[in-house]
Amino acid sequence: MDLFNLGKVSWQESQLLYHALAYSGREALVLLSPATPYVCIGFHQEARAEVDLDFCQANGIPIFRREVGGGAVYLDGNQFFFQLVLKRDNPLIPARKDVFYQKFLQPVIDTYQQIGIPVRFKPVNDVLAGTRKISGTGVGEIGECVVFVGNLILDFNFEMMARVLKVPDEKFRDKVHKTLQENLTTIRRELDPDAATRWNETNLNELLGTGFQKLLGDFQKKQIDADLKVKMDELASTMLGPDWLHQIGRKQSGRQVKIQTGVNIVQKMHKAVGGLIKATYELKDNHLFGVTLSGDFFCYPPDAVGLLERKLEGVAVPDLQETLERFYSEQQVETTGIGVSDWMMVLQK
Repeated sequence: MDLFNLGKVSWQESQLLYHALAYSGREALVLLSPATPYVCIGFHQEARAEVDLDFCQANGIPIFRREVGGGAVYLDGNQFFFQLVLKRDNPLIPARKDVFYQKFLQPVIDTYQQIGIPVRFKPVNDVLAGTRKISGTGVGEIGECVVFVGNLILDFNFEMMARVLKVPDEKFRDKVHKTLQENLTTIRRELDPDAATRWNETNLNELLGTGFQKLLGDFQKKQIDADLKVKMDELASTMLGPDWLHQIGRKQSGRQVKIQTGVNIVQKMHKAVGGLIKATYELKDNHLFGVTLSGDFFCYPPDAVGLLERKLEGVAVPDLQETLERFYSEQQVETTGIGVSDWMMVLQK
């Protein structure tokens, strides 16, 4: 199998290369990172709904739509990417998705272990250091190939990640930033400063490549050749254009940002008879935390909303209806035109 260990490349090449390999039916492992930052959105997303386009334009941050699912993410040179391209009929590919992830994330796990960071696999596709995610991954089918992409995270710009996203309000952005800090980690956060300075793109990719070689067999080292360059240029004429970027993706009800498997920041709105209600919260392992309720409805007594927020803290989604019904039965609360079914519209996933 071919190995493209390229180090720093342009942000465009960092995306176009694996697409070109897949459409050309060429199996390969690619190791690289972008020389400059950019935002990458998932294939099924809508750019204007996910990304603050004005902020990105004002700050010279390009946006790219990949042919792999998942969410919008801020990428830069402190994230070292692997891109594995396999033909769909390759016998190395397990039939089950969970087995696929566990198998092909093993080189990532081994690399982190070798540099002194104890990590573990969490289904479906997370690598965790303690409780924090330390590798982002995704799988897509492109042409006649399966493409598996992921990274080793030396460092991460939490503030910029929260800033480039399109959010309904600054309170939501603050919640995204806080939850990212709590649920995502990096090599520099996990190792002491002296140990962290030992690791860079070159020696980390050497470890990662060795791990993948155990799964895939010997590699033939390659550089981008003329045929690939032609294919990349062909794809660039479409994938770097506004029509490709601004395809209409899935329609969404509210806003949801995935932090890691089982951790999402959610904001949902619902127009009830008694007025508009809005809920913002962290959904962690199907439990609600940090619930904020607001809207243009009437409530008596005025502090009842705060009491309801506290009652909802840590509640499991299957217990929501019972919790809400008990709240209304036990408290002297009036929310004219708003009942349990309305709150369920904004609180259940």
